[in-house]
Amino acid sequence: MPGRMTDAELLGEAATPIERPAAGAPFDIVFLDRDGTLNVHRPGYIADPAELVLLPGAAGAVRRCNEAGCVVVLVTNQRGMATGELSREQLLAVHRRLVEELAAAGAHLDAIQVCPHQADSCDCRKPRPGLLLRALDRAGWADPARCVLVGDQPSDLQAAAAAGVPSYRVGRERSVLEVVTELVSGTHASV
Repeated sequence: MPGRMTDAELLGEAATPIERPAAGAPFDIVFLDRDGTLNVHRPGYIADPAELVLLPGAAGAVRRCNEAGCVVVLVTNQRGMATGELSREQLLAVHRRLVEELAAAGAHLDAIQVCPHQADSCDCRKPRPGLLLRALDRAGWADPARCVLVGDQPSDLQAAAAAGVPSYRVGRERSVLEVVTELVSGTHASV
């Protein structure tokens, strides 16, 4: 398990290289969306760590990726930072809570990529591929075709397609734990 994440990493501002996955990992990188995939999606922005509620099985899904040797990268749009509805300090506190909850379940993230911009003002806000491309730049060893994104919104899947990364959708019919379990065991079907 990697050491404590820096504030820059928690805010999605780190540019340091991402370490390689374990030998034999089924994927180079598993990209995970945050809201609606790992935690309950609610109206507005999660600005208070107490508002962060992990979805059932979310921590187990991250742990399964870790156990399979995959690098796990969180990719999340956080437009509230651009509108002033979410401060850097609030996002930092929310991501600290997320990392703590995952750690309590024996799971960890290897990196976080955040888009803090208004819609249509950057190349990183999903459905654009910038978040994934920045992570791939940090992981020069990664092959997009050997990566996968798991998300709940069409914009997640569109970003993955634009980056050349296969993707799978979660939702009421299929939880992130079900999708990840199928992916790491090699029994996944296209979604």
